[in-house]
Amino acid sequence: MTGGRDATGTPPPARGWLLRLVVSFAFAQGAVSMARPAVSYHALELGADAGAVGAVTAVYALLPLVVAVPLGRRTDRGRCAPLLPVGVALIAAGCGLSGTAHSLGALAAWSALLGLGHLVFVIGAQSLVARQSGPAEHDRNFGQFTIGASLGQFAGPLFAGWLVGGAGPQGMTERSSALALFGSGALAVCAYATLWRIENRAGADAAHADGGPAPGDDTVPVARILRARGVPAGIFTSLAVLSATDVLTAYLPVVGEERGIAPGMVGVLLSLRAGASVLSRVVLPPMTSRLGRQPLLVLSCLVAGGLCAVLALPVPVWVLGVALLLLGFCLGVGQPLTMSTVVQAAPDSARSTALALRLTGNRLGQVAAPAGAGLLAGAAGAAAPFVLLGALLVGASGTAARSRP
Repeated sequence: MTGGRDATGTPPPARGWLLRLVVSFAFAQGAVSMARPAVSYHALELGADAGAVGAVTAVYALLPLVVAVPLGRRTDRGRCAPLLPVGVALIAAGCGLSGTAHSLGALAAWSALLGLGHLVFVIGAQSLVARQSGPAEHDRNFGQFTIGASLGQFAGPLFAGWLVGGAGPQGMTERSSALALFGSGALAVCAYATLWRIENRAGADAAHADGGPAPGDDTVPVARILRARGVPAGIFTSLAVLSATDVLTAYLPVVGEERGIAPGMVGVLLSLRAGASVLSRVVLPPMTSRLGRQPLLVLSCLVAGGLCAVLALPVPVWVLGVALLLLGFCLGVGQPLTMSTVVQAAPDSARSTALALRLTGNRLGQVAAPAGAGLLAGAAGAAAPFVLLGALLVGASGTAARSRP
């Protein structure tokens, strides 16, 4: 995995920077993906119902809503790499402290810290890929970058399900979810292993010295970024895809409890989805070349919307597994393509801010979708949120179809 030259024509850092970033992202995302279902189980242990689980899940995204754009502005003006170790530290702290929570309020607060750490890491990492890849490499490099997320999403739920208890709903012990949260904190620390010489510091400094905005310069207004053709559709499509992934991660354990599916099997089902996302990102370049970025986005969101409706039905576990495999493949396409869409549509001097706006949209979806899912689950059962996700993805498919970059 290699990247292209940056805007100044300066070569990227040491060879293999993208591979090292993927490995670090896999550990960081693995910790988050391990912690999220463990937080849901911990909330259930503390007496939460489906609505309260949705509220705790939504708090994960609240703090990032406030800080995403300022972080993007800061990254447009300076280096990306310093955000990565800070993000890892916050993730590890959020995981470990969540394991010590004895009330839903404390659990929600530490879940918010976990969400902040994930945002800090992802803004730095995505900005690094955008800056150190040429325009023709964005689809490929963002696809390879998000393989790290899929690997983490594959391993995290498996470890969480195993540590929480794989023998069945009755196999859970009082503090088993806390053990999974402490384990996720330890996994996050492993991300430090490959965070060395990952950014071309000289090239980044030269870019800002020659043509980048200085600290006193006017910045590109947010409204102008949002008016760029392709940016709104990319943000909304990303919101829908990530909301589907997030609610699925939070509510499949609740559905498992309702249907008598063991936590270990729930972890396997979530990992099947993530494994299919890895495959979709491996074959993303030939799919994009054959179909085009926009038609591929439209088709993947449309099929994913239909598959979400299947999850709401009382189907056997093997049918859930097949549906989650196909759903994971479709959802895996959306994130890297929306990154490329937003980066190439935004002004060159505001790419990190545009990516931060995309992440703000993601976090807004992570607040609104779980909250709406909690209301639906409380009124119509734990499977009802999947109908909401299906409608959201079909809407995103229509938005992507109407907006041509």
